[in-house]
Amino acid sequence: MASLILIRHGQSVWNASNRFTGWTDVDLSDKGVIEAEEAGRQLSEIRIDVVHTSDLIRAQRTAEIVMQHNESSGEDVPTRYDWRLNERHYGSLQGLNKAETAEKHGAEQVHIWRRSFDAPPPEGESLEMTAERTIPYFTEEIIPDLESGKNVLVSAHGNSLRSIVMHIEKISPEDIVSLEIPTGEPMYYNYESGDINRVE
Repeated sequence: MASLILIRHGQSVWNASNRFTGWTDVDLSDKGVIEAEEAGRQLSEIRIDVVHTSDLIRAQRTAEIVMQHNESSGEDVPTRYDWRLNERHYGSLQGLNKAETAEKHGAEQVHIWRRSFDAPPPEGESLEMTAERTIPYFTEEIIPDLESGKNVLVSAHGNSLRSIVMHIEKISPEDIVSLEIPTGEPMYYNYESGDINRVE
């Protein structure tokens, strides 16, 4: 049996200022660093054999901080970086304040852009479009690690992880709307004989 641990990066400076971040490469806030440190302590007794993370610094730093606090893993744990694990691209909304955007476009429209499966924001990606890059990465790069018995940490983003969780747990497009993945809180899965099951 192998373990799969998914973690959304700790709070970023733009999370803290309520901005749409997307592919904008912003760092962790002070709170985000603390969240990553706490996650590292929670995971300190689980041996991690390989780390997968995105091209964005907030996910990479979260992974680094988690691994610094992991006492069960060796010194040379490989880390694989790939843009396919990036947050969904928020297009022309990137950098805008979410509350101001809701005032301009209406709260319902902004909620649809943020949470729906197939409605992209202007010039950006829907969750469906995000899944078209995250799921192939998951099946081609992460599943083989699990099949070989490796414990895997994936440090990524709210929507890239939502698409992977949707795939793993077979969540419908209608139900994925209500799934919120909090920053800095590990999600645990067991992998055995091709089955992936959530560990509460």
